[in-house]
Amino acid sequence: MEQKRTQCRINKHYSRVSFFSIFGILILLFASIIFFVQNDKEDTLMRVGDKIIKNFREGLDYEMVDLLSFSMALSEDGELKNALTSEDEVKGYKILNHISQRFKKYTHLTSLRIQVLTPEFYIFARSWNEGFEGMPIWWFRDDLDKLKQNQKPQAGMETGRLLTFKATVPIRSANKILGYLEVIKFIDEFSLKLQKKGIELFTLMDDKYLEKASLMRDFPVVNNYVISNQNFNQQYLPKIKKLDWETLMQKNYIYVDDILYLVEPMYNGKGTKIGLYLLAIPKEILSKYKEEKNAFSFFTQFSDEDVEKVVEAWRNPNGSFRNIQDKELIAVLPKLRSEDKVKLEIKAKAILRTYTKDELIDIIIHNKHEEQKIGEIE
Repeated sequence: MEQKRTQCRINKHYSRVSFFSIFGILILLFASIIFFVQNDKEDTLMRVGDKIIKNFREGLDYEMVDLLSFSMALSEDGELKNALTSEDEVKGYKILNHISQRFKKYTHLTSLRIQVLTPEFYIFARSWNEGFEGMPIWWFRDDLDKLKQNQKPQAGMETGRLLTFKATVPIRSANKILGYLEVIKFIDEFSLKLQKKGIELFTLMDDKYLEKASLMRDFPVVNNYVISNQNFNQQYLPKIKKLDWETLMQKNYIYVDDILYLVEPMYNGKGTKIGLYLLAIPKEILSKYKEEKNAFSFFTQFSDEDVEKVVEAWRNPNGSFRNIQDKELIAVLPKLRSEDKVKLEIKAKAILRTYTKDELIDIIIHNKHEEQKIGEIE
């Protein structure tokens, strides 16, 4: 009888040990599952976040290239050069205003602003208003120092009285600098593109630039940054104010309440960090990024190869042509109606006759026409 009691106690002991052992193993297994699920979630967020940031950078590059291309084309306007040479500020305003209105009507550049500066960086004319002629802008535009030194076209997000995309190019007559043409676009237009894709953009300028940014002093401030775009979703403002900014800055992303927040440094044309881009992506939009089906950019709707071609065109805008004006004229011909082509064709032929045989061959090869070329170039 005693032996049976002893055996029963032993069995209960082993049962208890087995129970706690199994319970412990289950806890470890459950903890391991949670750990791996959490790690997988973190890996997914990092992968998706990297892809979004890559596409975002491509979108910014495209904005700069687009703006710079317009600036370089407009800087060759003969009437504008004549107005600068004759110091006719009224004529300059009329030319810029007409160009601006035309682009707003026929292109995607709805917030386009154009201004011309003198070689000493005083305002010569603006497209959007008169009365500022002769006003110096060098005192609040640090980016103009680089332009003065190298005399090369530049584009970037620049501080001033407002934070805007700016492309600035020299206006030349032979080797003489007549002035500088500047095309300006508000960040709100780019922000709107992202909003249509379900992504909220906050363009955060370091508040130390508020001393010169006189038109932004009433803009909301978050963590010592000024929200520079005015069309952001106001419902996000309390959320981003409550973010753990220390963690966000360390990891470059944070996931809170089914929203992924990403940060990307903001640099001006000189390469100086002037703030941050903060992206807020809801859970439902993130699912669109989880499958990498192709190399298409979410922001530009161009493939990576297309984006590379655009950037190359930025670096070498003339291609095989002698200047951007010749290139733009030849490029626009196929797009015109037949009744509109006559005068331009005459002008184009006259221009091409000044090119050598080798130059014309280079143009044909560079453009990579698909149709077969028959005959000789004379």
